[in-house]
Amino acid sequence: MALTPEQLDRYARHIVLRELGGPGQQRLRAASVLIVGAGGLGAPAALYLAAAGVGRLGLVDHDAVALSNLQRQVLFRTSDVGRAKVDAAADALADLNPDVGVEVILDRLTDADARGRVAGFDLVLDGTDDFATRYAVNAACHAEAKPLVSGAVGRWDGQVATFKSGPTKRLPKAERLPCYRCLVPEIPPQAETCARVGVVGALTGVIGSLMALEAIKEIAHVGDSLAGRLLLYDGLAAEARTVALRPDPGCPVCG
Repeated sequence: MALTPEQLDRYARHIVLRELGGPGQQRLRAASVLIVGAGGLGAPAALYLAAAGVGRLGLVDHDAVALSNLQRQVLFRTSDVGRAKVDAAADALADLNPDVGVEVILDRLTDADARGRVAGFDLVLDGTDDFATRYAVNAACHAEAKPLVSGAVGRWDGQVATFKSGPTKRLPKAERLPCYRCLVPEIPPQAETCARVGVVGALTGVIGSLMALEAIKEIAHVGDSLAGRLLLYDGLAAEARTVALRPDPGCPVCG
């Protein structure tokens, strides 16, 4: 379906991009993205994906907005404190871009339901700080052959990677791409969360925006994918570097 005059105006800065153009914008419009966690990373990612014109967004979160969230979760306002994050987020995204359909899931993703949730979307973003949830999302994305863009932050540092182990699972072992479990084979005994160690709010905006950017690239088929690579960002030093990831032959998910 052709873009309307209003949509041509709204997405004009995308359409004039040589790499994206009208065909890329149409791909965004036809795409669906599941965002697991409407917190520090999910909030900016959701804003930029909605602004970009992704056709359908799914938001999964079981929590309510707290005053301490507002230092970094820019999707919410003081008046949202006490509301379910997914409901407050849906209202904000609809106000930003009514073109985008938003599906809210007021729940915590588990091993039991992750695959069913993931199956209905083209791509998944995971910005949670709970390793059990991360493992469930990763296993579901691998099983359903869905690209997974994963982000994490702590204090002044952040990281982003794209995992596409499922789409290449029939390739020879030497050509397979790693999954998230290859990077983090075991849950750390003292996992550092933002509540425990703190985080500078603007860092979550940097990493969440990078997650949205990688999702847009995957959907529109432009640029170099982060699949098989990990981008590390040091906010204090203002430095970033990318390291190669290798699949783990003993990985319980993709090995």
